[in-house]
Amino acid sequence: MKQTAAPTFDAIVVGSGPGGASVARELARRGQRVLVLEQGSAAPLRGTLSQMAGIAAIPGKGAYLHRDASLLVSGITAGGSSSINFATAAPPPQAMFAAHGVDLEPALAELHAELPMAPLPDELIGPMAKRIQQGAAAQQLAWRKLDKLIRPQSCRTGCWRCVYGCPFGAKWTARDFLGEAIQLGATLIDQAKAEQVIVQNGRATGVRYRRDGAQHEVFATNVVLAGGGIGSPQLLARSGLHAPSSAFFSDPVIAVMGHVNDIDGGAEVPMAAGLYLQAEGIALADMTLPKPMYQAFAAQVGRLDRLFSHAQTLTLMVKIRDDIGGSVGPRWVDKTLTAGDRRKFASGVGLARDILRAAGAKKIFKSWHFAAHPGGSLPIGQAVDSELQTSTPHLYVCDASVIPGPWGLPPTLTLLCLGKRLGQAL
Repeated sequence: MKQTAAPTFDAIVVGSGPGGASVARELARRGQRVLVLEQGSAAPLRGTLSQMAGIAAIPGKGAYLHRDASLLVSGITAGGSSSINFATAAPPPQAMFAAHGVDLEPALAELHAELPMAPLPDELIGPMAKRIQQGAAAQQLAWRKLDKLIRPQSCRTGCWRCVYGCPFGAKWTARDFLGEAIQLGATLIDQAKAEQVIVQNGRATGVRYRRDGAQHEVFATNVVLAGGGIGSPQLLARSGLHAPSSAFFSDPVIAVMGHVNDIDGGAEVPMAAGLYLQAEGIALADMTLPKPMYQAFAAQVGRLDRLFSHAQTLTLMVKIRDDIGGSVGPRWVDKTLTAGDRRKFASGVGLARDILRAAGAKKIFKSWHFAAHPGGSLPIGQAVDSELQTSTPHLYVCDASVIPGPWGLPPTLTLLCLGKRLGQAL
């Protein structure tokens, strides 16, 4: 029998997004020796297009192009996708988890006391979001402010950097919890790509990773994979611990845009308000984007006449709860829309057009679909148990891949709950 290497750490956490950072923080709070391996960089967020592109727009790293030319993005950086998301805190789908014996309520109650989580004050809601809200009200829709992970006292009116990576400390990201874990003694190694889970005597004992061209091995009592809906199944497959491909959901999005003459805007917090039609699996919200992103959408669909109308363009996000399908493979990610997905988009886009017209918008057009919430690839009840442990003892998964089924809303708060629960259990 091969001798098991002595653990250097109590836990290795692979990935520092909301799930991983939350686990690391809870373990460090309890005096555990924690190592966090992060594939991306921990360099400070500058709020620039070039940095954001390096985090989430490099093909094969943070971006994946599907056969139908749609784009799937995920953040490869300290804090994961929370560093470049819209800071929306959707409540977890507790019934979905409760069906698998997972109670998120205690963790959620703790997080409500720990996080800057509330709707934006009126003074931080921009003119475009307000106009869209007026259009929704005219359609008698239940449009409401959304909870945001934003510190209002630090947020700047007329800023547009949420999706680029807030450099002002106004937007909460998983980097906040990661920083707390480090202050409590956790170790972070960034730009470290995990290549394989080490298994000895039938249990997970460590991780083999590559950094600066050299391969390293590190050992621990427990290993927690938190590389996201793409990264975790790929790592398990490379380790011979999971099938070579996994179906998943991606929460695809279409941007619907329309021109108004009496607004000069384009710089405000996105997703200030919206609605979720749970039965239909359709979510809508205002989504004012930075100018280069708006221009990319317009050029993508051949609307060159709209390229220079950013400051007068209202944008609505239409997000759907898509069917599980496609494949996360060892070196690829691919997922196309089903007939049911297309029907949801047709309904949601139609609703968005009605809102824009009621808001006085004209010259309305829509983008192709893209996606940014891959998950469900290692679901609870199949790939992991209710404690998030895989069939390999001492190997856990804590990220969007374990969400039991399609949901259709931002997963950040859900992952924080899972991470807190797992960290306390370990």
